[in-house]
Amino acid sequence: MSGMCGLERMSRILRHLPVDRIGVSEEFWSFTLSHWVEQGKVPAGTDTTDLFDFDLDKFWPLNLAIHYDKAPELVAEDEDTRTTLDGNGATLRTYKSHASTPEHISYSIADRNDWYEKAKPFLKAVPERINFEGYRRMRSKCAEKGRFFFCSGVNVFESMHPIAGHENLLMGMALDPEWVSEMAGVYSDMMINLWEILFEREGKPDGIWFYEDMGFKGRPFMSPDMYRELIMPSHKKTIDFAHSLGLPVVMHSCGFVEPLLPNMVEAGIDCLQAMEVKAGMDLLRIYRNFGEKIALMGGLDVRPVAKNDLSGIKRELESKIPVVKQGFGYILHTDHSIPESTEYDSYRYFLETGLELGRYE
Repeated sequence: MSGMCGLERMSRILRHLPVDRIGVSEEFWSFTLSHWVEQGKVPAGTDTTDLFDFDLDKFWPLNLAIHYDKAPELVAEDEDTRTTLDGNGATLRTYKSHASTPEHISYSIADRNDWYEKAKPFLKAVPERINFEGYRRMRSKCAEKGRFFFCSGVNVFESMHPIAGHENLLMGMALDPEWVSEMAGVYSDMMINLWEILFEREGKPDGIWFYEDMGFKGRPFMSPDMYRELIMPSHKKTIDFAHSLGLPVVMHSCGFVEPLLPNMVEAGIDCLQAMEVKAGMDLLRIYRNFGEKIALMGGLDVRPVAKNDLSGIKRELESKIPVVKQGFGYILHTDHSIPESTEYDSYRYFLETGLELGRYE
């Protein structure tokens, strides 16, 4: 088992087959890396996947915006923020001093009529929506370095709320479910058609990675019944397509999504990623209930890492890794991403301690 490359390791972990150690990957806030560069810990231009020799890498090749060729238009700017109008007709505010989710100001799609007038006619699977060159470069790089390569991007929920906003979308799920179901179907069909164009021209990836944040603290955005009726059919359609090509599917979902997980597993996901502790997700509980059915990535509380609390990092890892590595279906990752307060040596400690605990005899 020794000497496995990331491609071999990840391919086996996603099928619960014996490996030499658990897998490893991580996300970093942009300001985190800038902080380390300023401290002289890493050189400018460092690729963290190369730096830490992670087992996988990803590339997001599809532009699903309504007007994919429209660059964000600056609406307002002050000392602290920038407000832009994007290709979905959404007005968003971002902060200059720190990385965060954009603040949602307004949306052009509020209901079914707006959808038919301002969105649906423009959502066509045209090659101009695909970054062929970027996909080609990352696919080649992963092949060269023996890494597992994911074609990444959003699925239908994360396609719909950027055009309508969470409030309009969730009200639509309650008051006009046929509209939401139709939107999900349009996006899932467009994704599949774009993948067909991309993979025919550039070759298949090793797997598909979906970003699909469906929860907040303590609750999912929707009930399990609403998920099953309105979102799951499109999830299953896209996952079935991936599986028809022999591609495993990782689904990232922040927030408390555990009530949706039985249906997500039924829809066909091969791995759940994130499992945000501060939102109420519990890696050990999820492992007990679903660890034989899907692989798991994450679920390790990032807060001790962010506080540079080495004893807290050690407690978190020692309490979870020996359990979840059983069955050969776990990938080391925090429950979100590494924020800018994290010192380089603290992350190194997290990584090295986690991998040491994650080795198999």
